[in-house]
Amino acid sequence: MDAAEAGRGGAGPKSVLGKVAAVLYAFTADDTGVSLAELARRTGIAKGTLHRLAGEMVEVRLLERAGRGYRLSGQVFQLGMRASVERGLLEVATPFMEDLYERTHETVHLGVLEGTEVVYVAKIGGHRQAAAPSRIGGRMPLYCTAIGKALLAFGPPELFGVVVEGGLTRRTTRTITAPGLLRRQVARIAETGVAFEYEESAPGIVCVAAPVLDPFDRPVAAVSVTGPATRFRPEAHRTSVKAAAAGIAGTLARRAALRAD
Repeated sequence: MDAAEAGRGGAGPKSVLGKVAAVLYAFTADDTGVSLAELARRTGIAKGTLHRLAGEMVEVRLLERAGRGYRLSGQVFQLGMRASVERGLLEVATPFMEDLYERTHETVHLGVLEGTEVVYVAKIGGHRQAAAPSRIGGRMPLYCTAIGKALLAFGPPELFGVVVEGGLTRRTTRTITAPGLLRRQVARIAETGVAFEYEESAPGIVCVAAPVLDPFDRPVAAVSVTGPATRFRPEAHRTSVKAAAAGIAGTLARRAALRAD
């Protein structure tokens, strides 16, 4: 259940566990503090009930008070980091991401597929990093980012139709909004194993990405390098990005094989 589902009809979730889940899912990556009234709007939970529930969630360190509102606690972040798959992915990917950063001195991302979006789970950047519209835990549409298009190209066949049905909203003048053009680009990515973005998610940003595939060619994640269009040439780094993705995939596969023995 997500917060939108919880708020339909204004009834909110019925069970206590459902209410707790609705409150947790109501927060976005950009929230630094959400008022009780806004949480009630997002979840559909009555203010009186929500006030009591939020107080209890503060006591057990799922929420923290932020002025007159609330935010997710550091404990929630720690719980998320204990998720075995993602934690293992980060452990394996980090050295390869650091190597990419040393090669390019541009922003390096690691993202995973969730629904019709890419969720950024790691980001490395220095003083020269581009003002990319991404942050750890943040989300972006698949169709307008290199890392998202890499995941889309190797995702399940029905995913493309779901993305198109959801609408190809124009984010910049260069965003691909024609389904046919996007399909041809995705097909090309599936052939070459590398995806590009040229100011499609935000003006001034260009990017190159490659998928991290499991032994059945399903996307576990994707890794990318992002830089400003004024100086970064993504084509020059396609080989390095593909090599990093292959290195992450190979290490994950070896770890899985060792666990299976």
